[in-house]
Amino acid sequence: MVQTALLKIFTLGLCLVVLPTSAQVTEHVLKNGMKVIVKQDRRAPVVVSQLWYKVGASYEPKGITGASHALEHMMFKGTETIGPGEFSRIVSALGATENAFTGRDYTAYFQMLAVEHLERALELEADRMQNLVLDGAEFEKEIAVVKEERRLRTEDRPNGTVYEQFNAVAWRSSPYRNPVIGWMNDIDNMTVEDLDAWYRRWYAPNNATLVVVGDIEPKAVQQMAERHFGSFEASQLTPPKPAVEPRQVGETRVDVRIPARQPYLIMGYKTPNVGSSKEPWEPYALFVLASVLDGGSSARLSRDLVRGRGIAASAGADYAVYSRLAGMFLLNGTPTDDHGTDELEQALRETVARVREELIEEAELKRVVTQAVASKVYQADSLFYQAMEIGTLESIGLDWRLLDQEIAALKAVTAEQVRSVARRYLVDENLTVATLHPLPMDGKKQRTAPVPGVRHGG
Repeated sequence: MVQTALLKIFTLGLCLVVLPTSAQVTEHVLKNGMKVIVKQDRRAPVVVSQLWYKVGASYEPKGITGASHALEHMMFKGTETIGPGEFSRIVSALGATENAFTGRDYTAYFQMLAVEHLERALELEADRMQNLVLDGAEFEKEIAVVKEERRLRTEDRPNGTVYEQFNAVAWRSSPYRNPVIGWMNDIDNMTVEDLDAWYRRWYAPNNATLVVVGDIEPKAVQQMAERHFGSFEASQLTPPKPAVEPRQVGETRVDVRIPARQPYLIMGYKTPNVGSSKEPWEPYALFVLASVLDGGSSARLSRDLVRGRGIAASAGADYAVYSRLAGMFLLNGTPTDDHGTDELEQALRETVARVREELIEEAELKRVVTQAVASKVYQADSLFYQAMEIGTLESIGLDWRLLDQEIAALKAVTAEQVRSVARRYLVDENLTVATLHPLPMDGKKQRTAPVPGVRHGG
């Protein structure tokens, strides 16, 4: 399965990929509700096919966290007509590559292949949409793989553990508090019956979007989709109940003490995104702000904290314009040997205070927007990312046509708007801070930082 780190790259890169235009993209809906979106790109005789299901970790109730990810693994374990692992072997024999990924808000399966093999890939996808065999013995083997995956990505990676603990305390109600891979206790107690119920509930044509990008006629893709998916019946889908995060009323802190080589710091401010912001320009202003802080070697965090003052060995900023539920504006960093997380936190707070108080210069604003536009042109070379941006927006309940507006929205952001969102959202009442205080590894004493108390403000 695709690594979580790669999924993060997809998510963060979403704001920087090429815009589809209405002239390039066609949309068709089958009678059973399945959506088929095709974007032509004639540069090479290949296609990317992605089948997206509108279900991910944020849909999972207490007790079965990780079900979406575990089911993703089991989707490669055979159907009524092909055996375990045969899907991948068949695709490989076609000279194609395939994989899958699970996120907070979706699960997707993809193939990259020659145009003439697309129909075979769709035939295989249709087969496992309806005819998956969830064998108990295969489940036991695969759930062991999932547990090891969790150990490698989270429990054996200090920064991963800190990020998991950060989300768990930052969110009170939002399902974003749960890890995509699930809590280990839930994985330990997961059954094949749990996955069967999850599969039957969510893997339906009216909960799926097929996105195909490449050198192919849209009508041909629609006809293939009709042949292989058109006879499937729509399901009675019950969407999850609304998960509205209550207003935070004070700063929250969490301290993590585990064996590690370096201290680490995460600071997160709760922010809206497209679909949940008070003003439509706010998410784009927040994106510009993140790029001002962390948009290459000339950005403020690298210039001031890493190269300038030497406080941070690394420092970054993150903000996702698009997600199903409201998100966070993140700052993170590792202090240098001569400094601690307390000094790094203070320096990051000073950086935030400065953007709340002062307008960014027009030259700086122009540089950030120019870089974003240049990135879009570069990303246009990737069929995969063109499909990724369409599938993501459709799966989180937004229209892919929003991407038509993105360049103009970024160019329209003003220095006053950047300062406005900093003043409105980057405030202590919205803040959660997670600090890693390393414990010794292999009997060797690690660097530590002063430990503040744990506080929960809301």
